[in-house]
Amino acid sequence: GINAEYGSAKRQKLDTEDNEDKSAEKPAIKEEPDDSIPVVVKTEPIKSEVVKVEYNSDDDYVDEEEGEDKKPLISAQEREWKSKHCPYLDTIQRSILDFDFEKVCSISLSNLNVYACLVCGKYFQGRGKNTHAYTHSVHDDHHVFLNLHTLKFYCLPDNYEIIDATLEDIKYVLKPIFTNDEIKSLRHTHKICRALDGTSYYQGIQGLNNIKANDYMNVILMSLCHVTPVREFFLDEANYSKIKLPPGSIMFPLVQRFGDLVRKLWNPRNFRSHISPHEMLQAVVICSKKKFQFTKQGDPIPFLSWLLNSLHYTLTGAKIKRSSVVFDTFQGEMIVHSRKVPPPGEAAVGERYKTTSTTTSFLYLTLDLPSSPLFTEDGDHNIIPQVPIYKLLEKYNNMTEVEHKTYDATYLKKYEITRLPKYLILAIKRFTENRFFVEKNPTIVNFPISFDMAEFLETKVSDKYSNTEYNLLSNICHDGTPTTGTYSTHLHLSSASQWFDVQDLHVTKLQPQMITLSESYIQIYERADLSVDSKGS
Repeated sequence: GINAEYGSAKRQKLDTEDNEDKSAEKPAIKEEPDDSIPVVVKTEPIKSEVVKVEYNSDDDYVDEEEGEDKKPLISAQEREWKSKHCPYLDTIQRSILDFDFEKVCSISLSNLNVYACLVCGKYFQGRGKNTHAYTHSVHDDHHVFLNLHTLKFYCLPDNYEIIDATLEDIKYVLKPIFTNDEIKSLRHTHKICRALDGTSYYQGIQGLNNIKANDYMNVILMSLCHVTPVREFFLDEANYSKIKLPPGSIMFPLVQRFGDLVRKLWNPRNFRSHISPHEMLQAVVICSKKKFQFTKQGDPIPFLSWLLNSLHYTLTGAKIKRSSVVFDTFQGEMIVHSRKVPPPGEAAVGERYKTTSTTTSFLYLTLDLPSSPLFTEDGDHNIIPQVPIYKLLEKYNNMTEVEHKTYDATYLKKYEITRLPKYLILAIKRFTENRFFVEKNPTIVNFPISFDMAEFLETKVSDKYSNTEYNLLSNICHDGTPTTGTYSTHLHLSSASQWFDVQDLHVTKLQPQMITLSESYIQIYERADLSVDSKGS
């Protein structure tokens, strides 16, 4: 009986295994889906991988894969010790550092998170792994970097912050900071500074690099940087750091870059004796919508007018009726008396021929040179015509009538100055443009270093001022032809009582007697009651 049960169980087991094998070997029959029966598709959940991000700085990060052990490169104690005892500080090359150019990565051309290599002077982006700065540190064995935004120093590839007092001079060159006492002391004291190459220079008197044809901009920028109210305003960044402009305005970089240029020019700790205005010129090209470019020679008078109005527009938050340091310094006021001239044979009768008076403001006064003689006698070819500046200023004495022609009428105008500016700008009209070419008037203007405006004012106007005398501060002159000529400026450093001739990178001392021999184009005068070295001060 037991054997029968055992045999029956064994046959049942074999039959079961045989059926399973046949079912496995049986091919699957593909059934056509029935549209009337809904088909339910079972999907498995998608497994997502979590990426851990470790922030090991203010603005850089390093990605780590899941499951990787998180181990710091160096311990906290070792990091703190290395921060104060970095072994690579002696590799810094201060003589080749140049922070005047645009702060963009030399590889990616991005202006975000840019670091300066203090060994070669190049700019690179990032600090974490797989960034350009990290790769440069490993490939070129350069280890000390400066964040151009946060002004913090780092050692790569170890990626720790460097804390050392000997690096403060580099930070000051990148971003000079002036206290109120230092700003006011520039009025009556001067410093003779020394660059790293041993070159000596006066504080505030440094050459500006001519990238290609931006000398017409350099003379204007250099002159405005020596106007005391403008200089003192832009040396303190807090005066314009919180300007609010309308949405879409592109003018803020102009004020920011001009302030940077003023602070660099008056920095007594510069590594070099010259400055490159590259960032300022880039802002001018962008904000003027390429009207003024540093690759093509231009006229400094239109550039001066545009720059003063643009600075005022930006500083006032696009509210033109508000005042600014620009208008407070350069703006004067006059009354223009105008009358229409009747055609020949017609009497000046009627309302349209009556004299009208209009009050207007001005930032500079235009002086008209007399026309050059067309023909000269024998032996007079080398004689250059001359005219005194007093003769040109008679245009604004409210007695001299000046003829102005339009396409359909002729007007006679008289100018009456009613308010004197603190700083008087005179623009001598030397160039005349016609359909074919630009002609230059070579007439020499004879002018004194100081002159009195009282004789060109009405008595009721001159009585308002205790002093109407002006002292020359800057004399911009042009040398050469209208198309290939160059511009230079004669600057007076009042705190040192010394004149300088500045032409791009070339700076030389100048005797006052030599100033009047040049072909003056733009002059900036300072009212004597504001001047440091005026009589009685």
